[in-house]
Amino acid sequence: MVAAGCYFFALGAAFALTAAPAQAQGRPGALLIAIDAGHGGDHEGAVGPGGSKEKDLALQVARQVALLCATQLHAKVALIRATDRDVELSERVALANRKKASLFISIHLNSMPTDESRRSVKGIETYFLSADASDASAEAQAARENLGDLSVRSAGKRRDVDVILNDLALTEAQADASRLAYAIHEKLVAQSEAIDRGVHQAPFFVLTGARMPAVLIEVGFISNPEEELKLRDPAYQKVLAQAIVDGIGDFERTVAPRDVASRAVPPQCGLRPCR
Repeated sequence: MVAAGCYFFALGAAFALTAAPAQAQGRPGALLIAIDAGHGGDHEGAVGPGGSKEKDLALQVARQVALLCATQLHAKVALIRATDRDVELSERVALANRKKASLFISIHLNSMPTDESRRSVKGIETYFLSADASDASAEAQAARENLGDLSVRSAGKRRDVDVILNDLALTEAQADASRLAYAIHEKLVAQSEAIDRGVHQAPFFVLTGARMPAVLIEVGFISNPEEELKLRDPAYQKVLAQAIVDGIGDFERTVAPRDVASRAVPPQCGLRPCR
């Protein structure tokens, strides 16, 4: 049975994704998955050689992930932004916390700075939060993404990451973020047949303060001409979205009985805006 449309909420406002099955309304006790499309509005993110903008492609993938989460995982879904609009980095995870989301998935596209690297480098990277980056490349990537919000360009904000992680170290959320990152990354690499650039740790402000497992996925290099064309293809976007959802499903089956289910939102919230 196909309903007229299933409603997801985004920053308190509902929007419709049509032709979604009725069961996408979510089962009682279902996960609430917050899906964050990177950048938006005045913050375009990276731009590919063919003119593609990170903010647009990230949103396209995010919307497919949202629909598949609802229809296949029977999850409740919160899109952090449903349209091309500015959302501060700090507000993204704050919304997920307010809605008591079970998981936070931030979707981005990667980029390289030099002509040679833009021609040659491609592949998928997945990140979870750490005060210290796992390598210089992860540190540089976090710095690029953190520039999306002018308010975070301060040493004080970096100290906030350290303070929050000291608190997170006493919980299972951070360990679960690592498990979620590896579960999603494994599926992405296998199903997209993209180059595996690994799972990394870095101080991404968009993940800071998440009270649930939170990961940031760089689904490909928009700066690479070949990969940009693939990332613009709706069929390839669906492959990426399906892999992300399959990874979430694997994570839920292994971790949810112990931990994630206890963080699920009340059933009355559904896919309509929570009051």
